[in-house]
Amino acid sequence: MLGSRKARSARLPVIFDRRVASTFLGILAGTFSGEAVLKGRSLFADRLGEDVAHPSITLVDDPTRSEAFGAAAYDAEGLACRRNVLVDGGVLTRFLYDSYSARRAGTKSTGSAVRAGFKSAPGVGCRALALAPGTRSLEEIMASIGEGLLVQTVSGVHSGVNPVSGDFSVGAEGLMFRGGNTAEPVREITIASTLQRMLHDVIEIGGDEEWLPGLAAGVTLAVDGLALSGS
Repeated sequence: MLGSRKARSARLPVIFDRRVASTFLGILAGTFSGEAVLKGRSLFADRLGEDVAHPSITLVDDPTRSEAFGAAAYDAEGLACRRNVLVDGGVLTRFLYDSYSARRAGTKSTGSAVRAGFKSAPGVGCRALALAPGTRSLEEIMASIGEGLLVQTVSGVHSGVNPVSGDFSVGAEGLMFRGGNTAEPVREITIASTLQRMLHDVIEIGGDEEWLPGLAAGVTLAVDGLALSGS
């Protein structure tokens, strides 16, 4: 429930905790695939060199980081893994490629070939995606924003996010916060926006990076003005 009224809706600052932010980054990862771009299945197609996020956003896929769960010296085709900066200061700078998709795009592999299993053919994918962290803790970010929603759990992410249009609508649970302190629990609500808008509306990135199982690191992420609704 969102507050005490039925069918209530609002736009509030939202803070995603580290695990939720990692989940969204995992969904976003597929949009940087050069193969998806070639097939017209990425919301970033034809946007190389454009501002696609808030200037505070720098997004890197770096399998050479030993603390990442997807750390590797070589990709699925035997090429050396490397640090690939995908978004630098809000500007889209690179897509990821394996050898096949790179040839089709007229470029070089970024050492980003992955396999679903030892019998599968290689495809393109992130291994260790992370936002460049800020400096403040979750508590400090809540205090600076004052009032909003701390999202601790999301549901329906894989079915509720469209990686082509960027539209998303997912279930969420968490805690309201006021004056920088957590307040009443919130459940059975829906968060809706677009990935494009969310990237531009980032307020702050926390300094509490944590590598979690999966392909993306978690970090506290504050976003302004997401649409919230609940009954």
